[in-house]
Amino acid sequence: MRRERFAGLKSPLVAVAVVLSLGIGALSPVYADAANTSTLVNLPDFTPIVRQYGPAVVNISTTETKVARNAGSPFPPNSPLNQFFAPFFGPQGPGGGPEDKYQVQSLGSGFIVSPDGYIVTAAHVVKGAQKIIVSLTNHQQYEAKLVGLSTRIDVALLKIDAKNLPTVQIGDSSKLEVGQWVLAVGAPFGFENSVTQGVVSATSRPLPDDPYIPFIQTDVPINPGNSGGPLFNMRGQVVGINDQIYTNSGGYMGLSFSIPINVAMDAVKQLKLGQKVHFGWLGVMIQDVSMDLAKSFHMKEPMGALVSQVVPNGPAAKAGIKPGDVIVSFDGQPVYNSAQLPPLVGALPAGFKAKVGIIRDGKAMTLPITIESLPSDMNGKEEGQEPASPSQKGDIKRLNIKVGPLSASARQQLDVNSGVLVLGVGQGPAGQAGVRPGDVILQVAQQPVTSVADLQKIVASLPAGQPIPVLLHRAQGNFYVVLTLPR
Repeated sequence: MRRERFAGLKSPLVAVAVVLSLGIGALSPVYADAANTSTLVNLPDFTPIVRQYGPAVVNISTTETKVARNAGSPFPPNSPLNQFFAPFFGPQGPGGGPEDKYQVQSLGSGFIVSPDGYIVTAAHVVKGAQKIIVSLTNHQQYEAKLVGLSTRIDVALLKIDAKNLPTVQIGDSSKLEVGQWVLAVGAPFGFENSVTQGVVSATSRPLPDDPYIPFIQTDVPINPGNSGGPLFNMRGQVVGINDQIYTNSGGYMGLSFSIPINVAMDAVKQLKLGQKVHFGWLGVMIQDVSMDLAKSFHMKEPMGALVSQVVPNGPAAKAGIKPGDVIVSFDGQPVYNSAQLPPLVGALPAGFKAKVGIIRDGKAMTLPITIESLPSDMNGKEEGQEPASPSQKGDIKRLNIKVGPLSASARQQLDVNSGVLVLGVGQGPAGQAGVRPGDVILQVAQQPVTSVADLQKIVASLPAGQPIPVLLHRAQGNFYVVLTLPR
C-alpha cells in the first residue's frame, strides 16, 4: 500500500517539473534602472553633512598620571624581617608603602569652532590630563592647551597652534523638536570619525547630578569615545555636545544625552575671556510636588517646585520666599516640576530682576527677585557625625516615634536653628511617610517645631484622615514628606 501511494505521486511531480522547466525564462529577474526609479520611502541622507563638516570633528587623546600606594610592610617597624621584605613592601612600616605612578590614557572627541584652533569638548574628557593630543581627519596631530573648563556644565575649551582650519556651524538648540533627525560624529572605542544617527527623544531633560543642564535626549548610539563630539541637526548645524548615556551594561542602550549647544557656547564665551562660568542663583532647596503634598498645601493639582529650604540672606530670602511656598512660574515661564527651575535660573546673569509666581497657603502671589551668582562653595557640607545625644526623650504616640531635643552643637553642625531629633520610628504614620531615625523635624503642618513639648502639642491638634506636610532635615538638606493620621 505505501509503495503504491508513493508510486502514485510520481506523475504529478513530473508534470510540475515540466511546467517549471518551461517557465524558467518567465521567472528570470528583471533589473530596474536605478537612475530612473523613484524612491518609495524618503529617508534622510547624511552624506552632505559628513562631507562638509566631518573634517571639523577631531579625536582627543589624553594622558593622565595617577598615583597608587602599595601596601606597607605587615611587620612592626623594628622587626628584623623588614630587611628581607623591604624589596617587596618598601622600607615603610605599617600605614602605607611606596607610591607607584602610572599613566592612564583616555579617548574622546571634539569639534573646531574657529579657524585659528579653538576646540570645544566635554570637560570630563580632558580634566586632570597632563597632555592633550588633538588628531584631525587629515592625520595631523597637535598638542592642545586647556583654555578652561566648567565641570558643572561639563564643557571645556582647547586651543591648538594652527590656522585655516575647517569649522562647524553652530545652531540654535532651543529650536530642536522631539522627533527630528540628528547625527553624531565621534570616535567610539577609538574608531575615529564614526557616524551614527537617530531622533530627538526629549528636550530639556533633567538628570539628578546635573541640575543646571537641560539635556537633549536622543536614541543616537553613543559609546565611550563619543564624549565631547558634536550632535548635528539636518541643516548641518551643531545643536549639542554628546555627553553621557544611561546604561546598565556600560554600553549604549538607547538613551543618550547631549548638552544643548546654547548652554555650552555661553560657557565657552566666558572661558575664552578667562572668566569662571557664571550661574544664576536663587538660594533655595526645592523638590517635586506629589499628589499628597498638593492636597496638604491646598493645591488643585500637583505642579511646581516646592521650597523646602531657604538660604539665609540669599536672593530668595531677600525676596520673601519661605519654606512651604510652591514656585509655579519664573520670569514669565511656567514651572511644572522642580527640575525645570535650575536651568531657568542658572542661565540668567547676576543682577537680573525676575518675577517669581508662588502659591502660599493655597493663594497665588508674585514676588520680585534679584538673581545673584552661584557661590563657588555651594557643594554642601559634610555631615559625617551624628548629632549630640539628647538629654530628654519624648514619645509621640500618634506618630509612633521617639524624639529628643537638639543640643547647641548639634544645631550648629546641622546648620539648623530649631527642630527635634528623631531617635526611633515604629510602624505608623511617620514610618509610612518615610521618616527615619536621625532626621530632624523642623515643621509640622507648616508650624515650626522648637521642642519636644512643642511637637507633642502640634501633633495632638492635627486632624485625622487628612494629608499633613512635615518638613524634615536630612544629610542632603531639607525636604517635605506627607503623613496622614488614622481615623
